[in-house]
Parts: sequence; C-alpha cells; structure tokens
Amino acid sequence: MGRPKDLSGVDENHGPVRGGNELRYGFEAPETIGTLLARVRGERGISQLRLAERLCASSGTTTVTRSEISRWEREERIPSGYWLGWLAATLELPLEQLERAAAVARRRRRAGPIPPPNWTEHAAGVYVRSVS
Repeated sequence: MGRPKDLSGVDENHGPVRGGNELRYGFEAPETIGTLLARVRGERGISQLRLAERLCASSGTTTVTRSEISRWEREERIPSGYWLGWLAATLELPLEQLERAAAVARRRRRAGPIPPPNWTEHAAGVYVRSVS
C-alpha cells in the first residue's frame, strides 16, 4: 500500500521531515488562536499595529493596541468572545474558526506544554529526545 498523498513531506514513520523552512511531523495539531492570528496577519501583510487600528475603528473603541495583538499571538492572553467577533469581521474569517482556535489555546494552557513526538520531560520544563 502506497503512502497517502496528503502526507507528502512526512516520512512513513511519522518522524520529522524538513521541507523548505518547515519541520513537519506526521500529524496535524489543531491551530491555536495565536498561530492563526499570526499566520493570517502575515499572509495578508498586515502589521500588528495596523490590525489593532482596524479593530479599534471597527469596534468603536480605543482599547486594543499593538501590544495586545502581540500578547494574543504569543497566547499570553486569549481574546474574549467580544474580540473574537471583531477579529472575524476585521480579518474576514469565520467566527467558528476563531472560536475553535481559542478553545484549543485554552485547553493547551490548562494541560501545560506538549513535547514533540519522541521527546520526554526529564525535569520540569527540560525535554530530552527518546532513543528508540
């Protein structure tokens, strides 16, 4: 049985494969709100400052700054449902996609850091690669 086409770039043992500037594994982790915002913003060529300005203009408030966008992207904070709605309108994304990404970020925050495959936690916050 041949390798599925949708896993091109990933070896049959689900180990990492370097392709271009990426290191991919044989599974797709759900996208968190921080990675989603940074990816979409980058694809559209919008700076953090410009996104903050657009959010303020569309929502009629002046409370979102470039620093807040940065905190959302680094997931130091997760935007509330109010801001997810304005992000959906401003970035022209489905609200459900943003809500799913925010939920993933909240679950990961509660669960703690997830090590890459074949890595184990040796001490608190220290990961070592497992040898098979």
